[in-house]
Amino acid sequence: MDPQKRKNLEEAGWVFGDAEDFLGLSEEESRMVDLRLAVSRAVRKVRLDRKLTQAQAAKILETSQAKVSNIEAAAGGVTLDLMFRSLFALGGTMRDFQGPPLFEVDPDASLKPETAAHPATPVRRKRSSQRSA
Repeated sequence: MDPQKRKNLEEAGWVFGDAEDFLGLSEEESRMVDLRLAVSRAVRKVRLDRKLTQAQAAKILETSQAKVSNIEAAAGGVTLDLMFRSLFALGGTMRDFQGPPLFEVDPDASLKPETAAHPATPVRRKRSSQRSA
């Protein structure tokens, strides 16, 4: 925007900011919005890369064209689970998902289990169906 135009608008009482400011979102809420938008864009990109209409994608997803539209619009009534399942059902992968970083890594942080962001998860070993005699 032209700096003079912005100055004139500010003098007239207009306030400039981003959606986070306007909606009063917390940082966590803002990150969720970013995540939803990234997944919805990935779904749309995969659909368009496959040259599918929303109606054709709806048949693959066994849903309605309106639901596909809502998924691609990151509508509030659509869960992240449904959005990711739609991405994968249309043939997408995590490589198609160019979302925001899920967490930031501090290169100086210790990787000791007691300080790790996500503690180690115990591994379950599959039991053999046949016991040795």
